[in-house]
Amino acid sequence: MHAHQDCAAPHFLLGFILFREVQGKWLEEAKEDSEEVRYNSGNLSGSLVQYRDQKVKESLAEFTAGAKYHAPSAFDLKIVALDYLLLKDYLDADHWLGRSLQWDPRDPQAWYYLGRTKYSESQFPQAIEAFTEYLKLEPHNPQAESNVGLSYEALGKRDQAVQAFENAIAWEAESTAKDPQPFIELAHLYLNQNQAEKAVHYLTQSIDISPKVSKAHKELGRAYSLLHRFPEAQAELEKAVALEPATASLHCMLGKIYRQESKVPEAQAEFERCEALERTPSSTEE
Repeated sequence: MHAHQDCAAPHFLLGFILFREVQGKWLEEAKEDSEEVRYNSGNLSGSLVQYRDQKVKESLAEFTAGAKYHAPSAFDLKIVALDYLLLKDYLDADHWLGRSLQWDPRDPQAWYYLGRTKYSESQFPQAIEAFTEYLKLEPHNPQAESNVGLSYEALGKRDQAVQAFENAIAWEAESTAKDPQPFIELAHLYLNQNQAEKAVHYLTQSIDISPKVSKAHKELGRAYSLLHRFPEAQAELEKAVALEPATASLHCMLGKIYRQESKVPEAQAEFERCEALERTPSSTEE
């Protein structure tokens, strides 16, 4: 048995190294340093996606080779699951995270990514359960609580979603590393309820934390537009466009604001850019 372990260990180690290599490269290219970006290939160039997929497949091949000699550990199974998550293979990620947690139910990272996987599979009650288990192990984590809020929002449970986002915002005071996500998501909820003033309050706070998140500027532009504060809406949408110039919808939104301000040439230019990007398969949309 010991000889088998010696044969398996190098494969498992190399599989982990390959996973870390692609994860590290991905983070260098990510626009935002957050967990959501790590598992959202919409922000990645085509060459980086190919690089990632190749390394992930090599990583999985090493774990498969090692498993011929010895059963993988709970940690190994978690890395296998994260490999599948990088490939957006949520079914396999779900399976291997579940197996990993059977063997080590006190791994908070595994619970967190099980929650993200369940969310991606539109299994929102199960996502809430997974994040709740994570929070038992890592109390007052704003990011996990924000994901609880997203899950409640997806279920149409607005009051529970608001409470979760408010919890996450309150817990941010306990953390040195601030995350703009709960501010943005709570503002998004208020905007959908036509409560633009409340949305502005939270969006300006999110931008103070991280001024280079396009979504925050987009939502703030939308809020100012609802309040008929068009010059401010223009300024925010111009920032959003500068951060994500390949997103067609942002150009359309900015064009509408220019039109409200009777800036006809500027509006026409933005609408033309929007139409051109909509015809381009590589344009990014949220």
